[in-house]
Amino acid sequence: MAGFKLTYGTMFNPPEALHEGFDKAVAKLKQNLGKEYGMFIDGKDVFSDEKFDDHSPVNTGWMLARMQKGNALHARMAIEAARKAFPGWSHTPWQKRVALVRKAASLIEKRIFELGAAMALEVGKNRMESLGDVQETADLMYWPAQMMEENNGFIKPMGKDPLTGYDSTNVSVLRPYGVWLIISPFNFPFALTGGPTGAALVAGNTVVIKPASDTAWIVRLYAECLRDAGFPPGVFNFVTGPGSTVGQALVDSPEVDGVTFTGSFDVGMKMYRDFANRNHVRPIVLELGGKNPAIVSRNANLEDAATGIYRSAFGLQGQKCSAASRILVEEPVYDELLAKLKSKVDSLVIGDPTERATYIGPVVNQNSYNEFKNFTEEINQAGGRFLTGGNVKSGGMYDYGYYCEPTLVTNLPFEHRLWKHEMFLPIATIGKVKNLDEAMTIANDVNYGLTAGFYGSQKESAWFFDNIQAGVTYANRPQGATTGAWPGFQPFGGWKGSGASGKNGGGYYYTQLYMHEQIQTLVKNAPVKKAKATAKRRPERVEGKKVAKKKIVKKKSRK
Repeated sequence: MAGFKLTYGTMFNPPEALHEGFDKAVAKLKQNLGKEYGMFIDGKDVFSDEKFDDHSPVNTGWMLARMQKGNALHARMAIEAARKAFPGWSHTPWQKRVALVRKAASLIEKRIFELGAAMALEVGKNRMESLGDVQETADLMYWPAQMMEENNGFIKPMGKDPLTGYDSTNVSVLRPYGVWLIISPFNFPFALTGGPTGAALVAGNTVVIKPASDTAWIVRLYAECLRDAGFPPGVFNFVTGPGSTVGQALVDSPEVDGVTFTGSFDVGMKMYRDFANRNHVRPIVLELGGKNPAIVSRNANLEDAATGIYRSAFGLQGQKCSAASRILVEEPVYDELLAKLKSKVDSLVIGDPTERATYIGPVVNQNSYNEFKNFTEEINQAGGRFLTGGNVKSGGMYDYGYYCEPTLVTNLPFEHRLWKHEMFLPIATIGKVKNLDEAMTIANDVNYGLTAGFYGSQKESAWFFDNIQAGVTYANRPQGATTGAWPGFQPFGGWKGSGASGKNGGGYYYTQLYMHEQIQTLVKNAPVKKAKATAKRRPERVEGKKVAKKKIVKKKSRK
């Protein structure tokens, strides 16, 4: 990919070399599946007595890797290793920390095809989304390094105290907290591990990484990038196992100084309450769910709207917290937009996500597959109409994985619970509204405030930005109505029940979340100014003898 950088903006027109590299990586990876991987604690591989097999949702007969079923003991080992490493790492010059984080990001870029292939096999993302996740991870690690440099390690001189007789200086210094826990989700296992890990490490924290069990393999490959970059033992640690055991032991530990969690609202809120129930308040960074609206005005470019909506509704099979799951359309253009949407969605290829033509891969596991069937049955019973989809796929390769049709639902009453419930599946509801004010009222009437999209005039777009309650907002974007984030361009984070920090990942204020401020005031006696000489000069001496001073004759003034 020399001369080409993959982003969410460029991924829609990739070079042929990208496809060739990906295909080679898939073929090579398939020849070496089923390897056992350990946890990584204090710089060493650690194996547990119990294991679990990680199978692909593409074909459940493919065993990708054998992983460790860690327990509370492994959680304590990881925390102890991170605690032991913290003094040395936190006092490492920030320039060296920046260099190591950048080295890890560079290794991710060099391994992008291997990592992207593993992502597609384990998560079910199509090739472009898989490669996008990997590249975004590298950029999410470059970003805090850049922020650290631009802000001189977040060391800022303050004003001087006006104390007579003293010299007083004040300096604001952002310093790391200590041991930081990162719990990442299955849907963006690379980016939502690497982003917070990069920020935490650059800031001087040590980390413990706990991935979702569905994506333990790909996060282990991320940990190998950190290992190969040369981080000292204990600076980062990687543990796997059930959330109910190893995950809970990590959260419950009083030795953890901060947590970043990405996942469901219910789990995140429980963690928020549990984590706060200690001797003192500790920071927690949460990115929770979304129920994201896309509003379409009568003045919209309907071709762009239809393209952006289907990409955001069905990218990664709707398993994004940013997925467009509620479509609100003004009545005059409702029928035309539906026709365009149906045409585009009906043409989407469902199948093996490693194949070039595939857009829709499998959902991540059996539970999600069953939930799809339950939701579509509920919609059917409530009188909703399936404009597209509504079924699981069967026959041939579909019988070996978890494949669901992309589903657009009309005629579902606005008061139905699924207009507010995050399904996390390839299901989007479409509703007709009389005007934009009605659309905005419905859009904001949810507990979430993650992303939102709009299609309409320039004047209407300004109104949308002023009134929508969401942390990430897009207007007239064909690449995706409600999805797409990139550090330095589109920082990602939510309002209301979608987040806790009020700051977006990949933005100007994210790295600082992993540090707390210390004001350093130094007072010292002001230097005594030497008094000016007023006494007569002593006669000069040469070799110990007095020398008479020369008589100075003053010239008369001509004034």
